[in-house]
Amino acid sequence: MPFPVPAAASLFEAGQSGTIDRFTNEYLAGKLLDIGVRPGSRLRVVRKSPFGGSWYVKIDRQCLALRKKELACIMVK
Repeated sequence: MPFPVPAAASLFEAGQSGTIDRFTNEYLAGKLLDIGVRPGSRLRVVRKSPFGGSWYVKIDRQCLALRKKELACIMVK
């Protein structure tokens, strides 16, 4: 059975979830690591704003609002 290929979290639809594999942006990675978001954390897209400006996600037990550009830097499998 092949391993799942990591995809950007911005490609997920509301209700989809996965495990964070890595970050593609070092600056954003530093900010997320500071608030406790680490590779191996469980990410679930709760909902998107009407015009796609921000996305409401739940990472482990934290609820965050992230921009689509920021979600595109989070690789999830």
